[in-house]
Formats: sequence, C-alpha cells, structure tokens
Amino acid sequence: MEPQSPPRGGSTPQGPRMGPTRPATLVVAGLAAAAVAWWMISSFYGDIPSLPWLPTVTLAALAVLEGYVAINTRQRIERRPGREPVDPLAVARYVVLAKASSLAGAIFAGFYAGLVGWLLIERTRAAGNDIPAASAGLAASLALVGAALWLERSCRVPKRPEDDRDSDTSDN
Repeated sequence: MEPQSPPRGGSTPQGPRMGPTRPATLVVAGLAAAAVAWWMISSFYGDIPSLPWLPTVTLAALAVLEGYVAINTRQRIERRPGREPVDPLAVARYVVLAKASSLAGAIFAGFYAGLVGWLLIERTRAAGNDIPAASAGLAASLALVGAALWLERSCRVPKRPEDDRDSDTSDN
C-alpha cells in the first residue's frame, strides 16, 4: 500500500495546516482593491470629502508595532541573552496577526494605489490636495505589509543542529 499524499489546500490527516503567506495572494488582493478604488473614485469623487489622515496614521502605527514585535519575538525565539523564552501560544497569535495584517495591508495598498493613480490623472485642485494623504496611505500600507511579512518570518522556529543529524540518519 502506497502512502497517501495530503489533499490539496494544505490539510493533512491531522487537520488543516497554516503555511507562509503567498505573495500572489497579496498581489491579487491589492489589484482587486485598486480596481475597486479606481471605479469608486471615478464614480463618486465629487460627492466625498477630502481624504482623511487617520487611516494613514493607524496603518503606520500598526507597521511600527509589528516591526517591534518581530524584532522582540526573533530575539526571544533565538534565546538571546537577557530575553525570556517566548510563549508558543503568543507566537501562534503573532503569526495569525501577521497573516491578517499582510492581507489587510495589501488591500489598503491596492486601494490607495488606485486612488493615487486616479488623482494623478485628475487635474483639479481638490485632487491635488488629496494626493499627499493618498500617497502617505500607500506608503503606510506597504510598510504594514512589509512589517507583517517580517513578523511572520520572525515567528519561524530556527533549525537546530540535531535536526540536520536526524535527517542524515533517516536517509540511510
């Protein structure tokens, strides 16, 4: 009897597994959000107030927070001197936060990219006044995606030397 490979979709006989965030998922989400933003702003631009700065500040703050957590978590996983060992449940929560933040950041980045693209084409004073807020929102969104992916990568358990020895002996 041949061993069965796990079914597609990342699940195993033990249940579903979570893998690293795929860049293609983030790109597709961003492109879809850009298309929606372009359609919305071209349809309703005259009816909406100027772009607020609060979402930009919020996205930037989340990016800074996740960057800090990434640095701290990596140091604790590697058990650097002066750092307490990390709680495995906290790491699992950080991974979920990172995956959600990277997707949300990609959606916001796509939305802001669509806005920036449309605003650069539009030749009105109101559009010119909205370009700084939209550009800053795009930058903050991309920073959130980067910080989230960094946090996700920081939560990986490093390979130990005994893992290499175990794989060498099992190959024989």
